Amino acid sequence: MTLAIILVLAAVFALILILRVALLPGTKLSRNGHRAGQIQPLDVKAFRNLADRSEAEYLRLRLTASEFRQVQRARLRALAAYVHVASRNADMLIHAGQTALTSSDPHTAAAARELVDSALLLRRNATVALLRIYLALAWPSAGLAVTPILEGYQRLSGSAMLLGRLQDPGSPVRISAQ
Repeated sequence: MTLAIILVLAAVFALILILRVALLPGTKLSRNGHRAGQIQPLDVKAFRNLADRSEAEYLRLRLTASEFRQVQRARLRALAAYVHVASRNADMLIHAGQTALTSSDPHTAAAARELVDSALLLRRNATVALLRIYLALAWPSAGLAVTPILEGYQRLSGSAMLLGRLQDPGSPVRISAQ
């Protein structure tokens, strides 16, 4: 009976997340202007450290089971915060890319299309990763893979820098902290 209740709650939560992604503004063309100034740089090195399975395994071997669960839950909450930032940045870049899609320069329009595609994929993957993170909070010993978010964010960073250089060579766009 308890398992059935947990499964129903998980399904409802997953439905809410799917609806959130489907109904989020940002998939329509926007004429609101460039929002890149609102992008929050993400420390990719710290993000990668939190997502590293070998780090979690090291902690599992060095801590008691209850200490590991407590530390792992804190790490998962931090990981969720990083994924939220990545998702928000992707949303901002979707708007910036959509604005640039109307450019008369074919290179700028192609870079904008690549940026929008990468950002949409990252935002979708971030939603799935958040669902997995929140489920892992209930079972912190379960494995967690957020590699698609890290790889997608690095690809998005490259696309954003390319579009930024094409639009305004004097002011680079940076979405990763150095």
